Amino acid sequence: MSRALPLEEIPVFDQQHRLPEELTPQEPAVILFDKPAGWSSFKAVKAIRKRLNIKKVGHAGTLDPLATGLLVICVNKATKSISQVQELHKTYRALIRFGASTSSYDAATEIDMEAPFNHIDRNLIEAELAQSFNEEFEQIPPMFSAIKKNGQRLYKLARKGETVERKARKVTIFKTVIHSYDPPDLDLDIECSKGTYIRSIAHDLGINLGSRAYLAGLHRTKIGTFDVRNALQADDLQVAKSS
Repeated sequence: MSRALPLEEIPVFDQQHRLPEELTPQEPAVILFDKPAGWSSFKAVKAIRKRLNIKKVGHAGTLDPLATGLLVICVNKATKSISQVQELHKTYRALIRFGASTSSYDAATEIDMEAPFNHIDRNLIEAELAQSFNEEFEQIPPMFSAIKKNGQRLYKLARKGETVERKARKVTIFKTVIHSYDPPDLDLDIECSKGTYIRSIAHDLGINLGSRAYLAGLHRTKIGTFDVRNALQADDLQVAKSS
């Protein structure tokens, strides 16, 4: 059984180091991809598989279809190193909208509750982020998630209107930076550990501030030192081999 390769030993393909026409099954690779809205993470993997005509492809951290940004895709023997990528810090640009909530905690479902938000200002937000979302804390995953309960994905139960008890998980917020607060919209960066649900942060932040909130937009900008600014675009995966 072959060992997992250290990340620093795996070739990285991005805007500077473009994808070759093809890769052999013996060539490991990490591909940085800027996932567009509407694409599932599986669709990105499928596009890479078709583009390079290879079978062994996997991604290191799902992005919801509505989310955009950096997806790290591992190819061939690099798939054994996926866990190394998953352990890296993630950075997101998040748009949190106060005054309403949804059952999925994001814009994928309809608004189910509205609440006042005029009392919320930037100072109040900064104080709550520092108090409740600073360093390590316990987070309850949303029902609309891929976590399994008794063999079933939670999001499948949620779509049936079912709610089950979820065990809190320890996650870490390393840094938050507010770009702007233009009520009801909060635009900020969040650097966090693996397994952190930004949707849950939006939902809980709204409740903690005496209102409601949901995640109106999400863009993953970094995974460790990998940066979305260097990532390949969808058009780069659709180039014909004959071009």
